[in-house]
Amino acid sequence: MIYVIADLHLDGKTPAATRLLLEFLQGPARKARALYILGDLFEVWIGDDAPLPPAESVADGLRALAAEGVEVFFLAGNRDFLLKEDYCRRASMGSIDEPVTLSVGGKDLILMHGDTLCTDDLDYQRFRARVRQPDWQARMLARPAWLRRGLARLARWISKRRNRGKASTIMDVNSKAVSETLRGSTSNNLVHGHTHRPAIHRLEVDGAPCLRAVLGDWHDQRGSAIAIDEKGLGLRLLELGRDDRGALIMKTIDKEALC
Repeated sequence: MIYVIADLHLDGKTPAATRLLLEFLQGPARKARALYILGDLFEVWIGDDAPLPPAESVADGLRALAAEGVEVFFLAGNRDFLLKEDYCRRASMGSIDEPVTLSVGGKDLILMHGDTLCTDDLDYQRFRARVRQPDWQARMLARPAWLRRGLARLARWISKRRNRGKASTIMDVNSKAVSETLRGSTSNNLVHGHTHRPAIHRLEVDGAPCLRAVLGDWHDQRGSAIAIDEKGLGLRLLELGRDDRGALIMKTIDKEALC
């Protein structure tokens, strides 16, 4: 079994979501061979030298999972693109770049954060191109932590104001970008997050059947994950939550065979 999660957006204001993740790491995740985190593990990340809560407890939980023999991989999202090798070492997770091709049971899957598929959001794509440049990141990380925190708050405020007036379709994936991604790969299966719209979509690219599985985000009492069968038989979209007694539960909300 391979688990995939994304868009947890953890910070000091979301203790319930952090507890949900830690219970997942201590329970179901330990039965997996690998865990892939497809970005936005944290709501904001201003550098490995200035981790904000709950970074340390999350690192402890991921390190304990890796100690049980589960491989952990991290792919940066649009909120935590400054998370680098130092924190990855502390959390015992490998840093990977998208797109990742995952082979299971003779089937290939592409793993991405998903923001590059939202090509209709031109403002965001310009922002992404700028902040992913090594020179820009080096300049940002050279600034004092207090200034970086202030700039991060300002950037988030500006983003919220801009997004308020955008149509929801602009911030969703572009179907042509999805088709081009699949067409340029060896895979007919794509897994991503970013849009916070959990679902499994069937589509065709050049007449070939394809699958696009989308992860949801995490809230106080709800999380999202995808479980991939290592024999290549299929995947399940899961919702994490709690039962009446407060115990962690995972419910399958959709499942499909891989293409």
